[in-house]
Amino acid sequence: MQRISRSPRLDWQKTVESQGMLYHTIEGETYWDETACYRFDSLEIDLLENATNELQERCIEAAQHVIDKDLFDKLEIPAHAVPLIVDSWEKDEPSLYGRFDFAYDGHNPPKLLEYNADTPTSLLEASVIQWFWLKDLYPDADQFNSIHERLIDAWKGIGISSLLHFACVADAPEDFGNLEYLRDTAIQAGISTSQLFMHDIGFEELSGRFVDLNDRHIDAMFKLYPWEWLVNEYFGRKLATARIRLIEPAWKMLLSNKGLLAVLWDMFEGHENLLQASLEPGTFRDNYVIKPLLSREGENVAVHRNGQIHEVEGSYGGKGQVWQELAKIPEFDGNYPVIGSWIIAGESAGIGIREDRQLVTTNASRFLPHFFE
Repeated sequence: MQRISRSPRLDWQKTVESQGMLYHTIEGETYWDETACYRFDSLEIDLLENATNELQERCIEAAQHVIDKDLFDKLEIPAHAVPLIVDSWEKDEPSLYGRFDFAYDGHNPPKLLEYNADTPTSLLEASVIQWFWLKDLYPDADQFNSIHERLIDAWKGIGISSLLHFACVADAPEDFGNLEYLRDTAIQAGISTSQLFMHDIGFEELSGRFVDLNDRHIDAMFKLYPWEWLVNEYFGRKLATARIRLIEPAWKMLLSNKGLLAVLWDMFEGHENLLQASLEPGTFRDNYVIKPLLSREGENVAVHRNGQIHEVEGSYGGKGQVWQELAKIPEFDGNYPVIGSWIIAGESAGIGIREDRQLVTTNASRFLPHFFE
């Protein structure tokens, strides 16, 4: 694993925009970063792929464990959401995608930082944008990236026969870019689609159904919108009876909750791809991280390192937390990379790399492409 500095392509902004990425620069700061890339060898890629498939299996076992042992309270999952979770689990509703975040240095086994199992983004850049970058600059090399093909195949097998709505919040360019990319892959799989924003969804009292702006019943919807927000909103209480199928399914609430890290450690203590984690304070004296059970973009994550504390501000404070051993994230010229390893239809499909000048990956972290030889 090497970090290689290099010159960006001429007019790279226009190039990635033509490929669908309109959020290459966020709030004036570069997000898609071509000033460097990461090189791997094939053995490292095999290791990442195997770790991803292994952890996916362990996470499914952990979800079953939470249900069997009724551990919903420990994960602070509200009681009214439990029937939705159990029902979707027992129906074996298929999952489309997810992303493991790994600390990996090219020498030691990849360590799981967290599982973005419900609403992961950075998908378009991992799938399409870095693939075309590879073809332009390293045409003889390879890339761990079968995401696009796997998504199309996954849509074909997911069993959608009605109109599939795609929804996210408005005024979120990155979310919308990821949503439209996923919608495009569904269209390529032969599915009829329609796009709307979350605030456009209505509820028809007479039928007890959710409807779009054309008053069509929403039978199935991909929502780039967190389950924990949905179930705690007023109309979220209607989901149990509204005859709507949502992707991701409700059981993904078990895997997107960072309390999963503690459940995994309790079940598979010492696993080479896991960091020690606990739902109880006082487990660690130093060199640990405190994470909210439910948070995004690194918000309210506190890093305790060598007696110093670094906390990222955010809106998720004052809620349930998990304590996790501090991972050894490698440093390359002051940059800390985190590897996002994608799961499509339950199988490893490729990686993307986010990089920051601090240990916590946030919304301001940059995306760098990779290749292997």
